[in-house]
Amino acid sequence: MLVAAAMCCAAAAHAAAQLPEVDSFIEEMAATHHFDRAQLKRWFDQARVQEGVLNAMAQPATARPWYEFRAAHVTEARVQAGLDYWRRFSRTLARASAQYGVPAEILVATIGLETFYGRRTGKMGAFNALYTLAFHYPPRADLFRGELEQLLLLARELKLNPLRLQGSYAGALGIAQFLPGSYRSYAVDFDRNGTRDLWTHVDAIGSVANFYQSHGWQPGAPVAIMLEQPLRPVTHQFRKLLDGGLEPRATVGAVKQAGGIPEADVADDVRAAVFAADTESGRRYWLGFNNFYVITRYNRSVNYALAVDELARELARARQVN
Repeated sequence: MLVAAAMCCAAAAHAAAQLPEVDSFIEEMAATHHFDRAQLKRWFDQARVQEGVLNAMAQPATARPWYEFRAAHVTEARVQAGLDYWRRFSRTLARASAQYGVPAEILVATIGLETFYGRRTGKMGAFNALYTLAFHYPPRADLFRGELEQLLLLARELKLNPLRLQGSYAGALGIAQFLPGSYRSYAVDFDRNGTRDLWTHVDAIGSVANFYQSHGWQPGAPVAIMLEQPLRPVTHQFRKLLDGGLEPRATVGAVKQAGGIPEADVADDVRAAVFAADTESGRRYWLGFNNFYVITRYNRSVNYALAVDELARELARARQVN
């Protein structure tokens, strides 16, 4: 059943009614989506800025050096809990993998990183979180106003009071931690009970698989490969590849010509991006393929995508042993 709990409004700061931008947002929601203006105003009158949300946005965990992020997230406890989760939902994972072409270990690793297999889905009121980010966080206000719009539409579709939905400090919801827009676009009714409910494991597993497939996951293709060290000096050509972003536009052959040698065999015509991350022994470089880029559509962080890949590998190895 859908998780809904009362939202804490203890830290009252700025009342939504004081902001003309909120009035404009209410008018737009009423005109575009036929919401009742009076109801919207009642909801926004209860909205409060959450300072914890702003603090979390200022210091995201994914901004830590890779070796620190890895040590905190790719742990033996997470591997063992992941194996238990895999056993518990083996049939669902097998069905999702077969239907969407995404390996079970990638699905388990993603859910493991997002919510420790459903144990930590967030206790922040999603409406308050998105209100805070939409109207009090200028760097990404447009994005989060869009997500606040999506939250209201989602709550209406689910026949829920938006003030009672709980999630992360960024407004992500359920076991899969989808933002409201992703929930509406990619959540699936994988248990076929008539409701797309991301607070249930079966729907969450199917929805993560659908998200990856929808963003272009290539079955059987690699995610990332480390480049050999040392790479000194870093050539101008290699630096240009590093600055090219995470979308795989270069070929492996071009990376080799620029001085990057993959640690595993991969055909020269395969497309890849080059990225760097800090290890305990210094900066290292990787090839990121299409599937790595797909994982970054879930979370734009290099650390996050690397952790999904590494945790998935650890899970697959441990499952073979067990």
